[in-house]
Amino acid sequence: MTYCVGMLVDEGLAMIADTRTNAGVDNISAYRKLHVIDKPGERVLAVATAGNLSVTQTALAMVREGVHLNVGAEPETLETANSLFKCAQLLGHALRNVRQSIAPALEADSLNTSASMLLGGQIAGGPMQLFLIYSQGNFIECGADTPFMQIGEAKYGKPILASGLRNNTSLAEAVKLGLISFSTTMRSNVGVGAPFDMLTVRRDMISGEQRRIEADDPYFEDLHDRWTRAQAQARAAMPEPPWMNGPRLAHSRA
Repeated sequence: MTYCVGMLVDEGLAMIADTRTNAGVDNISAYRKLHVIDKPGERVLAVATAGNLSVTQTALAMVREGVHLNVGAEPETLETANSLFKCAQLLGHALRNVRQSIAPALEADSLNTSASMLLGGQIAGGPMQLFLIYSQGNFIECGADTPFMQIGEAKYGKPILASGLRNNTSLAEAVKLGLISFSTTMRSNVGVGAPFDMLTVRRDMISGEQRRIEADDPYFEDLHDRWTRAQAQARAAMPEPPWMNGPRLAHSRA
């Protein structure tokens, strides 16, 4: 299982991905799922992947080799495409083609071939953008109403993002919320785990900062502990249901 999140706020972009992959609780490994291209002043972008590992790795390899979007067109890569929208097209094209070519064989053995990607970043002269790319190759762009996108095991970490993240949230606060969402996801699903890879990019800087968060990272451990205590304190401070504090209701008789 995987969990990846991209957060696009006024100040910039943050993308975080775990490294856990498993084929059962007795076969757990770590693979990097956040792939970064950083050419300061020209382009900075990241691709986070979830789903069938062979599908996503093959699709990324195909894009590195170059993808022909149209018959007779020159092959393009993430390092040559002139817009982030074009990059999303390249990834979608590769993902769709890989699944079409290998899905019959894998599905014959009852293997799930679904996969998805997050693409975020900025190319000089263009806007900062964040896309969610589906298995079928289609994609959607992150909008102002919901400034984050998730792939993989998203349900446990969504509430904190939905309640706390806004367009005007600072980039530092966005990273904090993102890491809390990973903490709550880890607690509920052993298939998601540290280390986490992270990229932060300030808008129009065209250069990013990468960081790996290990399981024993002091900030992450402190954040996890503080959030756990804060939830317990908030729960204790809430009133009990008033109808539970009165005299016991008599059982109704037939």
